[in-house]
Amino acid sequence: VQSKYVGTGHADTSKFEWLQNQHRDTYALYLGHGSLLSYFAIAENESVGRVRFNMLEVWRHRSLIAPC
Repeated sequence: VQSKYVGTGHADTSKFEWLQNQHRDTYALYLGHGSLLSYFAIAENESVGRVRFNMLEVWRHRSLIAPC
């Protein structure tokens, strides 16, 4: 499976790495689809640009966090 699907990890993938990949992929999906971004903007009563900025900040912050 790993050779066919790159994002599935491998036997040595830690739980932290797997969750980090899931979060990265989820945020990339949200930012890449304008309709999902609009949905979040309406739900939060914010502009699409503000929601995009906030998601990018959260994404950047989470990528700097390392496991203990």
